[in-house]
Amino acid sequence: MDVKIGEFRPPAVPLIVHDPYFSVWSFNDRLTDSFPRHWTGAGQGMCGMLRIDGRAYRFVGNYSAAAPMEQIAREVWPTRTVYRFAAAGVELALTFLTPSLCDDLDLLSRPITYITLEVRSRDARPHKVQAHVDVTCEWTVDSPDQKVDAARLKLGDLCALRAGASEQKMLSRSGDNLRIEWGYLYLAAEVSASEQVVVFPDEARTGFCRTGRLPTSDAIIAQRQVTHGWPALAIAMDFAQVGGKPVSRTFMIGYDDIFAIEYHRRRLPAYWRRNGMDFGQLLSTAWRELPALRKRCEAFDRKLVADLAAAGGEEYAALCALAYRQAIAAHKLVADIDGTPLFFSKENFSNGCIATVDVTYPSAPLFLLLQPKLLQGMLTPILDYAGMSRWKFPFAPHDLGQYPLANGQVYGGGELSERNQMPVEECGNMLILVGALAHVQGNAEYARQHWSTLSQWAEYLKEKGLDPDEQLCTDDFAGHLGHNTNLAIKAIVALAVYAKLAGMLGEKKVQAQYRKLAESMAKKWQKMAFDGDHYRLAFDRPGTWSQKYNLVWDKVLGLDLFPAAVAKTEVAYYVNMQQKYGLPLDSRKTYTKIDWVVWSAAMAGDDADFRDFIEPLYAWLNETPTRVPMTDWYETTDGRQMAFQARSVVGGLFIKVLAAPRLWRKWAPK
Repeated sequence: MDVKIGEFRPPAVPLIVHDPYFSVWSFNDRLTDSFPRHWTGAGQGMCGMLRIDGRAYRFVGNYSAAAPMEQIAREVWPTRTVYRFAAAGVELALTFLTPSLCDDLDLLSRPITYITLEVRSRDARPHKVQAHVDVTCEWTVDSPDQKVDAARLKLGDLCALRAGASEQKMLSRSGDNLRIEWGYLYLAAEVSASEQVVVFPDEARTGFCRTGRLPTSDAIIAQRQVTHGWPALAIAMDFAQVGGKPVSRTFMIGYDDIFAIEYHRRRLPAYWRRNGMDFGQLLSTAWRELPALRKRCEAFDRKLVADLAAAGGEEYAALCALAYRQAIAAHKLVADIDGTPLFFSKENFSNGCIATVDVTYPSAPLFLLLQPKLLQGMLTPILDYAGMSRWKFPFAPHDLGQYPLANGQVYGGGELSERNQMPVEECGNMLILVGALAHVQGNAEYARQHWSTLSQWAEYLKEKGLDPDEQLCTDDFAGHLGHNTNLAIKAIVALAVYAKLAGMLGEKKVQAQYRKLAESMAKKWQKMAFDGDHYRLAFDRPGTWSQKYNLVWDKVLGLDLFPAAVAKTEVAYYVNMQQKYGLPLDSRKTYTKIDWVVWSAAMAGDDADFRDFIEPLYAWLNETPTRVPMTDWYETTDGRQMAFQARSVVGGLFIKVLAAPRLWRKWAPK
């Protein structure tokens, strides 16, 4: 066991985590303290029990008729969550495996998690062991007062149970605090018919505790309100006599959403469906590939965690391991009508926007590291939208709608006015990310496809970027701010990136013009922002400070635009500004954003300095009183959540690896 992976106490633990709708977590230290929940906090019931020598013990959920097993270990890896339990002389290893491997988009897109129960005797005596797991049909609806249907299927050698909303409201509405209300939940494995049934939990759980078996026939679940008996899909497994040699059984939980995203009024399927595969075929394929996938995921996890530890220490590696599935699962990977992969984010517990540019920006490091095609899949919908006649502004959009409907911007003034737009912010974000994509791909052909749009945004930043007027930026939690020095850095860096792109495309005059402009603006910035031993929050506010996290791209992309002394001065100042749980965002408040703290820390020239910023973040996640999937906005004095949770921006924690060119090259797809 890796020490920090095993010791780490996440505020919430990822169990079955795929996309904004199919995302189930444990919000407790012990898996037996409560039933799992959707990332929003809504209940998504699941119960797991072992019957050992005739007595039932629970390992998932707080079903009171079964005593809790002792939880003796918990590890959160990038693709796996592993629990270990003990009771009555038996040890259980419970593994939730979600093969979210970014180098294989078909695999990444599969909405299937494998759950493996491995049992062994730990007292050198044989034990008779049976297992039971059930999942309630509330997983398939937004609210438990909705009605569901459930049935049994046969898929070759697989037995499967299926449940879904009686009224299939496919892509019928959008919003933030919503669960899915269409498609079908599946529980599948190679078991006999008597080991799988559609049931009412009280009947099934009571019967299992008494006999170790499920009911002999299915319950009739049709047009049944979820709260009426809480219908569930249940599976039982008989391990017979268990000795010192481990014995394991695996089953799959999957969700078929049929169509996932509406994009400019056309409905798009998940990426795995693009060649016509149906869900039955997917389950069969996934089952057949399990042995190989298990090995791939275990090897990937250990390799990635080792490199994360080498880049930033064991505590940093533990943070990134927790962030990995969350960052991916706040997106949905779909196929456009020509098969092009599009990767849509959901702005969880913010406003529910889809494809938000200033959410893509902090999320990007994970995907730049492991799969640039996914970043391209985030950028393409925005660039295509900005190139349409309906987008009339000279700056970049903020979003494409509200999840899961990507039909046009809804934030601020939408397509109608400049009110509450984020012009400098989003133009800078898009130019930097397109440049980062070219940097890792080694060419600017993607930029060439959208050159007129990118050039328009560069021209906008040329006019507005050095000293931005009062406008929204991604960090305006404390109110709008004019003359924002960190926002100005973003604009200046973006112009240098544009110059680099122009050079890669053979536009040498444009390259020289914009490089000279960026250098001139960088020199002016240093004079305008300097405040003695640091740089100001706003040009016109002496005695203030802020994190200049946008400066990290100067280092990551090798632009050499600002003198190294600027980052060194800032990092030295930040050390003295830290609170118990991290570095505040700026001098106005003591709250912070975890993604920006890591970006600011990555500007440090010394690894020890970087780790000085990571230690309070590690302590915060271990001690925060707010038990939710990792929030990115929290109070540094007491660790409580301010807002936001389960967002993709935690992909930004991987930026330290991008700042280590050798490691980045190691992971970059060949």
